[in-house]
Amino acid sequence: MAGRGQMPLMRPQVIVLKEGTDTSQGVPQLLSNISACLAVCDTIRTTLGPRGMDKLIVDAQGRVTISNDGATIMKLLEVVQPAARTLVDIARAQDAEVGDGTTSVVLLAGELLKEVREFVEEGVSAQVIVKGFRRAAAMAIARVGEIAERVDRGDADAFRALLEKCAATSMNSKLIGSQREFFTQMVVDAVQRLDQDELDEAMIGVKKVPGGAMQDSLLVDGVAFKKSFSYAGFEQQPKAFDAPRIACLNVELELKAEKDNAEVRVARVADYQAVVDAEWQLIFAKLDQVLAAGANVVLSRLPIGDLATQYFADRGVFCAGRVAKDDMDRVCAATGCRVQSTTTGLGAAHLGTCARFEERQIGGQRFNLFRGCPQARTCTIVLRGGAEQFIDEVERSLHDSIMVVRRAVKTQTVVAGGGAIEMELSRHLRAAAREIEGKQQLIIAAAARALEVIPRQLCENAGFDTTDFVTQLRARHAQDPERFKWHGVDIDAEAVADLHAKFVWEPALVKINAISSAVEAACLILSVDETVTSQQSQDPMAQGAPARR
Repeated sequence: MAGRGQMPLMRPQVIVLKEGTDTSQGVPQLLSNISACLAVCDTIRTTLGPRGMDKLIVDAQGRVTISNDGATIMKLLEVVQPAARTLVDIARAQDAEVGDGTTSVVLLAGELLKEVREFVEEGVSAQVIVKGFRRAAAMAIARVGEIAERVDRGDADAFRALLEKCAATSMNSKLIGSQREFFTQMVVDAVQRLDQDELDEAMIGVKKVPGGAMQDSLLVDGVAFKKSFSYAGFEQQPKAFDAPRIACLNVELELKAEKDNAEVRVARVADYQAVVDAEWQLIFAKLDQVLAAGANVVLSRLPIGDLATQYFADRGVFCAGRVAKDDMDRVCAATGCRVQSTTTGLGAAHLGTCARFEERQIGGQRFNLFRGCPQARTCTIVLRGGAEQFIDEVERSLHDSIMVVRRAVKTQTVVAGGGAIEMELSRHLRAAAREIEGKQQLIIAAAARALEVIPRQLCENAGFDTTDFVTQLRARHAQDPERFKWHGVDIDAEAVADLHAKFVWEPALVKINAISSAVEAACLILSVDETVTSQQSQDPMAQGAPARR
């Protein structure tokens, strides 16, 4: 024991982290993460629903994007706060998994955090909140499975009507909402032309042609792609065939240019001529083999030079080089041909066919169209429109609708949109919370309140009286849950109505995935109590090579 006159011993300071490293921990850090997530939610909050606003985003390269798609906006925002980037990830996951509900999943995750912020400030353990959220999510997903309505695929007309309603609902909040009847037919036709077991969306090609109106867009029952670069002699080739024989190659059909500083030593002029003749004989042998196989439409991923172009033109054969890989894959899937890496042994068994091939002018561009394909498991949507940003947004809207219809085909279960399912789940969780004791009751009740953000935001974006509409919805769902379970916000009629009867339908998987993703994101953010940021990650110049001394 030290005497009174002695100085107390100083404890040595232990340095674990590198100098300059920033650390934040505890409740203040958790509240900071929640605030960052709420700021991101406020950015896209106004884009929800049929009356949602668009966002104009200019990136670092000066490219302008106009969109109200949640996943697109989240991706372009370039969120740097580590915890808030979780919301970007769930928006992307929702877009990749089901295509629709990207804005809803972000808003729901933010509202869950907002509702439990008070509990965090009062010292409730984050693990208690996480346990309550996961319990609430399990009950909500089970309730969706109970009340979702299944449609039998045996009735083709009824099933197609279901798909059209789902596609129209996803288009309501998009730029193409005014033309949803036109595009609904196009989307459903496109999905039904795919292989119904695989439903590979990559087999639906989308080509954009500036100019014209949206109604000039068309669906090609087969494959369509832009005319590739062509050499002299292309104009002399035939531009249409009935029942063509199609060869798809991965072969370069042009004379090779001499390498720089190449040297060939010959003793006689005849020897030099033999070298030149051998090169010509090689390419003519390839062309003769293609012609002998019986092909009259030749496509290649690699260039087809001027010599080969004129050769095919003289013999009434159409050719196109530098065809994109995705276009070539869809041609093979539609016509039954196989890509060949050599012309040796090329025969009729390797060729494909279709009812008609033609080159056609669409807008200011030439397109190659393959129609009436016998093995058609693919199709192409050619989009028309004014500004380039407008066509890009139409493409994103159609992608969401295509994904929704795909999921409806696979799951065959639907629920009503317009906030109806969220209000029913909110009522269900409130009733369940009353039967639970302890802190879990408060957490589940908070999750029930968070679900109301969807109908509330729909009303707010449409300019309705939010308090009045949400109160009406609560009263109806509590009064008779079985009778009013599909009642939600009818934007067109500006009233509370049965949206199932008005065919505002969505695949149940959209809601299930949104609830599970939002809850998992909220639980992940609540589980983080410390953030360690190195000085190097804060310095933008430190990403490359080390600085010179």
